[in-house]
Amino acid sequence: MEASLAWLEDPEVFAVNKIPAHSDHKYYQSYEEAATKQMKLRQSLNGTWQFSYAQNPSLRVKDFYRLDFDTTGFDKIQVPGHIQMQGYDKNQYINTMYPWDGLDELRPPKISKDYNPVGSYVKSFELDEALRQKEVFISFQGVETAFYVWLNGHFVGYGEDAFSPTEFRLSDYLVAGENKLAVEVYKRSAASWIEDQDFWRFSGIFRDVYLYAVPKTHLEDVFVKATMGTNYQKGQLELAGKLTGDLAEVTVSYALRDQENHLITEGFVDGQPEIGFKLTDLAVAAWSAESPTLYTLELAILKDSQLVEVVQQPVGFRTFELKDGLMLLNGHRLIFKGINRHEFSYKKGRAIGEEEMLWDIKFMKAHNINAVRTSHYPNQSRWYELCDEYGLYMIDETNLESHGSWQKLGQCEPSWNVPGNKPEWQANVLDRANSLFQRDKNHAAVLIWSCGNESYAWSDILEMTKFFHRVDDSRLVHYEGVFWNRDYDEISDMESRMYAKPQEIAAYLETKPKKPYLSCEYMHAMGNSLGGMSLYTDLEDKYQQYQGGFIWDYIDQALLKHNEFGQEVLTYGGDWDDRATDYEFCGDGIVFADRTPSPKAQEVKQLYANVKLSLTDKEVTVRNTNLFVDTSDSYFEVSLKKAGQPIWHKDYQWVVPAGQTASFKVDFPKALAPGEYTYEVSQKLRRATNWAQAGYELTFGQFIKQVAGQTKPAKPATLKVVHGDVNIGVHGPNFSVLLSLAEGGLVSYVYAGKEYITRTPKTSFWRAQTDNDRGVKHGFDRGMWLAAGLYQKHVDAKIEEQADCVTVTFKHQLALAGEYYHTVAYTVDSHGKVTIKLSYPGYENLPSIPAYGMDFKLKAPYQNVRYYGYGPAENYCDRKAGARLGVFETTAKENKAPYLVPQETGNRTGLRWLEVTDELGHGLRFSAGDQAFEGSVLPNSVYELENASHQEELPAAHFVWVRILAAQMGVGGDDSWGAPVHKRYWLDAAKPLTVTFSLEGI
Repeated sequence: MEASLAWLEDPEVFAVNKIPAHSDHKYYQSYEEAATKQMKLRQSLNGTWQFSYAQNPSLRVKDFYRLDFDTTGFDKIQVPGHIQMQGYDKNQYINTMYPWDGLDELRPPKISKDYNPVGSYVKSFELDEALRQKEVFISFQGVETAFYVWLNGHFVGYGEDAFSPTEFRLSDYLVAGENKLAVEVYKRSAASWIEDQDFWRFSGIFRDVYLYAVPKTHLEDVFVKATMGTNYQKGQLELAGKLTGDLAEVTVSYALRDQENHLITEGFVDGQPEIGFKLTDLAVAAWSAESPTLYTLELAILKDSQLVEVVQQPVGFRTFELKDGLMLLNGHRLIFKGINRHEFSYKKGRAIGEEEMLWDIKFMKAHNINAVRTSHYPNQSRWYELCDEYGLYMIDETNLESHGSWQKLGQCEPSWNVPGNKPEWQANVLDRANSLFQRDKNHAAVLIWSCGNESYAWSDILEMTKFFHRVDDSRLVHYEGVFWNRDYDEISDMESRMYAKPQEIAAYLETKPKKPYLSCEYMHAMGNSLGGMSLYTDLEDKYQQYQGGFIWDYIDQALLKHNEFGQEVLTYGGDWDDRATDYEFCGDGIVFADRTPSPKAQEVKQLYANVKLSLTDKEVTVRNTNLFVDTSDSYFEVSLKKAGQPIWHKDYQWVVPAGQTASFKVDFPKALAPGEYTYEVSQKLRRATNWAQAGYELTFGQFIKQVAGQTKPAKPATLKVVHGDVNIGVHGPNFSVLLSLAEGGLVSYVYAGKEYITRTPKTSFWRAQTDNDRGVKHGFDRGMWLAAGLYQKHVDAKIEEQADCVTVTFKHQLALAGEYYHTVAYTVDSHGKVTIKLSYPGYENLPSIPAYGMDFKLKAPYQNVRYYGYGPAENYCDRKAGARLGVFETTAKENKAPYLVPQETGNRTGLRWLEVTDELGHGLRFSAGDQAFEGSVLPNSVYELENASHQEELPAAHFVWVRILAAQMGVGGDDSWGAPVHKRYWLDAAKPLTVTFSLEGI
């Protein structure tokens, strides 16, 4: 057979000579080899390959696969890896539209002739000794998007489906000594129309490539279905397998062993092309994310009583089912505390390795995430092994998305949707479903098969569901796209929606529907987001059929590059001169691209916790929402702090069974002196796990108590007031204050000989817009508040003198169309403390206010920050469940979260006091009046953050900006393109706003 470029535009030709998909089990030739977990019959071809690049097929190097073609002039490239990440083509980020939108007029399955980058790869190899004299195959674990393969000048095969293994038989073309392998990879093909995921559009051989041989008798495929019996107390196991090769005098022995290698049961079956057996009444523990107990099913292939092959298949026993409108795991209603995850590295794109996978799964477990959706394609096999081992539930998603074929500018228009109900696409998508199922069917972590993502809903996808149901009755099938076409509601076993508001979900569940509800995507975590997450998690207790959801998403898809100034910077769409693009929409993670946690992770960890802790000054209540495990693996650290300083603590061992709540008396110290006390309980690990050290905190609870009492006022000191023509001077033994009648505020504050304030602090009604703000056109609706504060004018001043203090109240007119005012009152006492009171009276018929407070501009050395308030990470009125009251330290630089696009950041709620100091400990202390304030300390001003589109565009930090706020609106997060912050988190312009705080030198 000759290879044909016509296949690239033919949806009915998606694989040529590909061997059937099969399970991803490992096999060995001896028990000793099995103990090493390293297959000797596998030979890696990863590493350096020869490479030639062309922009389109007409410019490619033809006949390079021939043995007589000289490739010594080729470049070098690394496999696995993307072409675009190694100096060829350009990186392009796209969300929904097709990458050629506006550049080529195309409809499925056509592709551009002028731009279709081609990578010509060559690898020379000699077959390892262990593989010789056996049937040999080659496995491509992932190639984008279409590719042709030759060996020693012979055409081997063709494949598409970028995220599933494509394998070919090589035996007929291998030679002794050196072999020439040639692979021609195309960026675009008909497959590009159904691989329109929200990601960077890479191409190349980006996953492992290896050769493998099989013994003369080989277990080619195995399906182990391990479930719990009807009462979920005993396990049962069904096996179906396929043997190939010489089957004469072949038997297959099996042995099921636990984690300590203790034998549970054993037996044997005759070696037939199809083998099978069923085991019942097994004394096994059930698998769950809470307790991911795995057993080993050992299959030994014996020929003439001699071992030919051994397979050691991990097995997790669990029953996942739909019953009475609920998804049940081992008989219990399951809540998915999930997240969507792209495979991504800021240095390698999607060509990630085990190092990144281990970091990810440990982070997820440590942040109480119990489920992951493989958005939107099958992940590497190793990820599934880790999910089995560490315990994560999985929605395993087929490599299918055709978003741009049916949704344009947010509107549903499916006139040329693919695959739709088009017969020519049906076999293509069914092959993708089959590849997913066959490889991943033995992983306990996989609870749900997904037909893909955002591809509308018609008959071709319905056939995928029918396929999954036919081949596997131990899992459910998911597909969100039926929301757009209810004629095909049967495609999905559960009601799945994206970015539905909490009130919309509640309205659905109030109807007592037949299907349980799952948010396959919710809480769009773009930039400073994830506000209002608790409104979703609160639904867990209100509605039985609410079964959780999956945050969008896990990690920012930002790429590292060196800019024209030699700086290492993080980039998003458009930064590579890529058009079309969706710009910063790739920055949606709760983890930054370099795998450092974002402040949003603090909220996820607390709201996803399986144990809910609450307390008073007399007892602690432990609510264990785990389904299967008690709290015996934890201890509870109970403490008492006064004004954030520890005064007492004690550890307790409380065992609360799964699904139960218990309260425990605690003998806290009595006879407390006046002040504010924080009673805290923290659940911590008793011993180390594979994802955290002993002592790691899982969750916490707090109770705040005020003990009333009299505070002795300081003895008044000498106060000198100077009435100048322009300035009011207030002076004492160690301080000097100037209040300007011209500027309308404080123009100088000197303490202990150091001048800390040199210009009037500015009141503000604005914050630097977040990604969510921009998405909802916040600037258009509320932009007047930017001008209102920035261009306000001082119109009046009132001076009041008392024996020990002076108060100057300034009245400012806001830069709004009409008569709108607010006041700022400064009271200077005889000890140099300046009390500032901001008062906004409230006005009708104005849009809600983004923020209200005052910005102080300090000199650069005052970088060190210490505060008593909620932390440690930034928090907001709609994102503070994960924050705790305490005393914390940071710096102005560290306090600025490195969101892809600079925006509002660094806020703390509930501030009692805030200190900003230099390295010698000199600086200012801001203290709350009767009510705590919000605030931040940053190296950049609100307006610098507002106007930069990348972090490196921010000016050098010559100052420190301290912001003291009465309040600011929430950050929101229902989505990032039109969902406003929930009204309960708005600042109503019709209501008064006030904040009182003091500053003094330290």
